[in-house]
Amino acid sequence: MLLSVAWPAGGFAPLLFVALVPLLWVENRVASKGYKYSGIKLLPYSYITFLVWNVLTTYWVYHSSAFGGIIAFTLNSLFQALVFQLFHFTKKHTGEKLGYASLVVYFIAWEYFHLQWDLSWPWLTFGNGFSEYYKWIQWYEYTGVFGGNVWMFVSNIVVFHIIKVKSYEVKSQKLQRTAFDFRLFSLKPLIFLSLWISIPIIISLIIYHTYTEKANPVNIVVVQPNIDPYNEKFDGMTASDQLEKMLSLAKEKIDSTTDYLIGPETALVEGIWENKIETSNSIQRLRQFLADYPNLKFVLGLSSYRMYEEGEKPSPTARPWRRKKNMSWDAYNTGMQMQDKQPIQLYHKSKLVPGVEKMPFPSLLKPLEKYAIDLGGMPGSLGVQDERSVFISYSDNKKIAPAICYESIYGEYCGEYINKGAGLIFIITNDGWWKDTPGYRQHCSYARMRAIEHRRSIARSANTGTSCFINQRGDMEQATDFWVPAVIKGTLNYNEELTFYTKHGDYIVWISALLSAVLLVYAFIKRFTPGRIKK
Repeated sequence: MLLSVAWPAGGFAPLLFVALVPLLWVENRVASKGYKYSGIKLLPYSYITFLVWNVLTTYWVYHSSAFGGIIAFTLNSLFQALVFQLFHFTKKHTGEKLGYASLVVYFIAWEYFHLQWDLSWPWLTFGNGFSEYYKWIQWYEYTGVFGGNVWMFVSNIVVFHIIKVKSYEVKSQKLQRTAFDFRLFSLKPLIFLSLWISIPIIISLIIYHTYTEKANPVNIVVVQPNIDPYNEKFDGMTASDQLEKMLSLAKEKIDSTTDYLIGPETALVEGIWENKIETSNSIQRLRQFLADYPNLKFVLGLSSYRMYEEGEKPSPTARPWRRKKNMSWDAYNTGMQMQDKQPIQLYHKSKLVPGVEKMPFPSLLKPLEKYAIDLGGMPGSLGVQDERSVFISYSDNKKIAPAICYESIYGEYCGEYINKGAGLIFIITNDGWWKDTPGYRQHCSYARMRAIEHRRSIARSANTGTSCFINQRGDMEQATDFWVPAVIKGTLNYNEELTFYTKHGDYIVWISALLSAVLLVYAFIKRFTPGRIKK
């Protein structure tokens, strides 16, 4: 419950410093009883804890698929509970000091792994919980979001040790009597806790108020067409009408000084074949529109397809072409940049939503692929590209990171665009699937952390709320309302400097992974080695 109340959007993040204390208390009580199979006794408590948090925080997944939501809640909660079980196992066999250290590194190592595999779900990475309190986490430019994990976990462990039940008598390693006694409080942990929480905040506020963006202005217009994803976007409204609605909104703000126009994810739903992209009606209409604005770059999303000709090696996600044997095709969630009289640039979304845009573990679950949730007009697993690519302006060589929806949740992943030279981040998304819930607000809030980590300004175009501009300190400007057509105009500073985090990525994870391996091996050795463990 504390984790849920602390979570964005609108949560009270300081509760994260104490939110795990009740569960640590329960673990301590279970461990103190000396059960032979204490892990079995603890699992229901830890699983219920994480299940309640998952459901209350991400219940909005249910809007897209009841079945998918149930799977997401139950599995993610189970994974988190099992990591907590590993901590309990390590603490039981190595003692408290190494045990509580393992709690920190196990969760960091697990959460990073959780960002990489087929069931990736980065939404509840603990460091994300501070996104609304972005003035407190300006130091993410050095640590990334996993620095927030360390900050939170250590705080919880120290708070727990300050208030935990103390043992007066121990006999044969079995607790005989426990009591809560203020006389047992030590001043040192209180001082450490105060400094541990306050010093990063003070440093962050200093960074926030002294950080100055270098003037390198780019004029941008963002369109929010607000087309109902359930009843209009892929069924009830023609592709032509959707495009005209978007261009009509754009004309309200663009002029000869506008450098970029941004539309949302899957703004073009015509179903465009990349092999013959210039023959598309939507592309021809955009060519006409851009002829009046020769310096304008239009970045937007589309549903696209690629045909593999006979003899060409298809990708692992390619689908057989029913009309002709030995031919196949791929479907993509694509970002596109267009400029008058210039070649079209495409980027294929490559961090795909499990169960929505890709079928996890395709070698095992390929027969179920056709049942993947359709949240983009293209059911089944989509194609991807191996490396990030950036959009390059033919006018001034400026480079843009085209993060599509879900991709904007991954800090190190977005850093790949920056290391390719991107000086701005454009996030194109379609958050209307989650309706008016915390889902779209959380998604937007997390973008602040990408701005801070990489010191890149962000222009965000959502099909429906929230579209906005975010500067390099994480300040959000001109945020649009939900379920309202809108167009906003602003200026963002282009930045080419690299932060420590951009250069080195999630180095905290690799340290945690190494320590996790050492602690696990040591715990298993101690498990099968007779002798008393010094607490």
